[in-house]
Amino acid sequence: MADFGEILRNIGEFGLFQKINLIALCFPNIIQSFSLASLLFVEFDPDRHCNTDWILSAGPNLTTEEQLNLTLPREEDGSFSRCRMFVPVDWDIDAIRENGLNETSGCVNGWVYGNMLYDTTIVTDFDLVCDRGNMVQVLQTVFMAGMVLGFLIFGPAAESFGRKRATQIPAVMMLVFMVTTAFCPNVYLYLVSQFLAGIAFGGYRVNCIVLTTEWIGASKRSWGVGVTQLFGAIGQCVLAGFIYGIRKWRLAQLISATPLVLTVVYIWFIPESARWLLNRGRTEEAKKLIIKAAAINKRPIPDSLLEEIKVTNSVNEGGIKLIFGSRLLTRYFFVVSLAWFSLNISIFSLYFNMANLGLSIFVTQLLFGVFEVPALLLSMWLLEILGRKILFTAVLLIGGLCSMLILAVPESYPTASTCLAVASRVCMIFMASVCAVYMQELFPTSVRQSATALGSMAGKVGSILAPLLNMLSVYHWAIPISVLSSVTIISGALGLLLPETRNKELPETASDAEGNRARVGAHIPEGLCALEECCDVSRPPGGSLSLCYWS
Repeated sequence: MADFGEILRNIGEFGLFQKINLIALCFPNIIQSFSLASLLFVEFDPDRHCNTDWILSAGPNLTTEEQLNLTLPREEDGSFSRCRMFVPVDWDIDAIRENGLNETSGCVNGWVYGNMLYDTTIVTDFDLVCDRGNMVQVLQTVFMAGMVLGFLIFGPAAESFGRKRATQIPAVMMLVFMVTTAFCPNVYLYLVSQFLAGIAFGGYRVNCIVLTTEWIGASKRSWGVGVTQLFGAIGQCVLAGFIYGIRKWRLAQLISATPLVLTVVYIWFIPESARWLLNRGRTEEAKKLIIKAAAINKRPIPDSLLEEIKVTNSVNEGGIKLIFGSRLLTRYFFVVSLAWFSLNISIFSLYFNMANLGLSIFVTQLLFGVFEVPALLLSMWLLEILGRKILFTAVLLIGGLCSMLILAVPESYPTASTCLAVASRVCMIFMASVCAVYMQELFPTSVRQSATALGSMAGKVGSILAPLLNMLSVYHWAIPISVLSSVTIISGALGLLLPETRNKELPETASDAEGNRARVGAHIPEGLCALEECCDVSRPPGGSLSLCYWS
């Protein structure tokens, strides 16, 4: 019987068919980087004062300075209040000048903004200042919550309805809700639209990774995840220049949605995962796609190989319960999920706080993107050279230490803080590829998508908590960095519990997944291992076998 790994070796593990499929599915990830633009490129505390034009009806010839002196109270430092005003009165201008105004209230007619870095932002359009100042963090959290729900909905849906359908629907949703977000008249509709957009982005992200990976052979499997991340990094670089040139958030939102029109057209022609079709017992459909892939890759495929295709048909193998029905798979899941959580809370905590790192937000954004590109290219190479386990542990430890070192940098050295933040973020982006690859390789086909979705969901829980964690800086600026650094370092240490999966075929069944146990390198005499197949390794030169650990 020929398993799918053998079929890929015959038709090409990473030929033209896989490359076209990969680029087509990854292209929307450039736009996904823009999805946070309206949430990120804001001025949290812009220069402002209450709108007091009411007094102009009494004194139309007042200068701006006179208007502010008569209508705004002053703070202890002598500056005009940014959140308070004198209560309007129905007096003439001479009476106001003679008696003055004493009773104050909040800004009843909105604010007047000045010295803005942008023309318009959601802060200025929706007046998210003063007592509504924390609303930006709430909006960030709601978007991330939408992504979590997207993982939860479209991850398991892909197991039942296919990887293709669970990718197409979110693609359409992304276009629709990026457009509706640009036209929201108030913050409440904006919140709903961003939540639905988050569902779409989460659903697409998790499914496009699995759909590409299941068509790629073991020798290039990390490329499926790496290129997906790479397109996102390119989007980060483009985003810095894009927002620098277009400083109106509604216009930026609409322009960002334009390329998705192309995606919505071609996404219907993306092939289904043949591995999933075989897993569902739909052999004839899988054969047609395999023949098509072989033709595009210009590789002959023997008829005898098609006749010997192994149909796993593990639909009823246990579903998502399979993950938690095995102590071994449960351990793998929680270790990788915790790492995914820690890297996301680090990435987004630093990302949403980059305006406070000291350098220009545009420069910091560009650095975040520029350094991610070589990091992701390096990750695709090192994953195949060094393997998964050593990178999992080392990168998390290095990233956590870089974050922790920010605490030791004085505020007078913003460049040093920014460099450490960029280094930590690069490590975490690198780590995202490792986590995604690990999830593909540790779990069988019947629950691979669900495991990936749940792991991604754990990551997005970290994203949700990131803006809330940043709010703790009001108690002490070091609290957010201390928490995210500690969690990251702990996650790296737990990576020692994972097995190495480099150059192994994707597991099709639970028993295959359990066979991906870690093996120690010490060799023992041949007689101590009764059955060679118990260790799932080839006999090395010299006639000895590696010692195996069993549950």
